[in-house]
Amino acid sequence: MSESPREAAHRVASDAELIAWVDEHDNLLGSLVRSDLRERGLIGRGTYIMLFNSAGELCVHRRTLSKAIYPGFWDVAAGGMVQAHETYAESAARELEEELGVSGVPLTAHDHFYFEDPGSRLWCSAFSAVWDGPLVLQPEEVLEARFMPIE
Repeated sequence: MSESPREAAHRVASDAELIAWVDEHDNLLGSLVRSDLRERGLIGRGTYIMLFNSAGELCVHRRTLSKAIYPGFWDVAAGGMVQAHETYAESAARELEEELGVSGVPLTAHDHFYFEDPGSRLWCSAFSAVWDGPLVLQPEEVLEARFMPIE
């Protein structure tokens, strides 16, 4: 299974986004194109949003094959990179609406932490929200989604 032309175009546009660039203490240094930030091993900002329904089930979704990190894998949180002009909360609201079609819901802030792996270095903020409405998936980023009980 390969990425669609639509996913490929989205990946190119995503790599060109201006992303918040920060230091090891999460102080804003400026902005860089996403691909430059990744290639140079610099620190950015990211958000994770766990979406629950009122029954307490967690929304999990499968990432498209065009995603730079973990393509085709299941994910427990919507989210992404904080753009140059955004706060963490603004980024979380934007990502939740883009990826799952959920807007206008209160976001609960949880932890703020540093994350590093071979592909990224990020200061992150985690949020959660509750939603019982329909999901509208972003086809360039999400293949499928469902709510599952937490056991």
